[in-house]
Amino acid sequence: MENQILELKATSSQAWIDCVLSDFDHFLKDHADAERKASGMAMSLVAKYPNRTEIIPDLIHTGIEELEHFRLVYKIMQKRGLQLNHKMEEDIYVKQLMQTMHSGINERFRDRLIIASIVENRGFERFKMVSEHIEDQDLAKFYYMIYESEAKHGNIFVDMALNYFPEKEVLNRWEELSEKEAVILNALRIRPTLH
Repeated sequence: MENQILELKATSSQAWIDCVLSDFDHFLKDHADAERKASGMAMSLVAKYPNRTEIIPDLIHTGIEELEHFRLVYKIMQKRGLQLNHKMEEDIYVKQLMQTMHSGINERFRDRLIIASIVENRGFERFKMVSEHIEDQDLAKFYYMIYESEAKHGNIFVDMALNYFPEKEVLNRWEELSEKEAVILNALRIRPTLH
């Protein structure tokens, strides 16, 4: 899957990016939470599937990279005099995606990886929008760097799934789940958050 970005079925709206730019401090705090959750998710997969040795190095690398992104977002927050959220909000978008997973042990593992890919690809799309629309050039450069990283993460999770499942199965399930993701995304209340 190298250098191929899997296409999501819906695009984020102008209303979403307008909302983000109207309350960017809130978005930054949510972005910091999202990076912490992404790092934790990668490491939870290591803890849950220690026998899946083929993917553990990539999961560790991804967890560290997401934590580094958190560190960088927090530096921006410090410059703006912002504190982290006292309590991380539940991510309704991710929760609803997780509810679409199949229940069999292997199918659930496959779907977790594919959903991680979809979430990373949505992050890529939204961070790209931020980089293209924000007027502050330093923030535009920062979000350009972030969205390039997210694009790689989307492919990494699909590549992980391909270690264990046939390509046709993985891509067909990616299509199914991305259709469901589009419905979930379009039903979300627009807020100055990543999801």
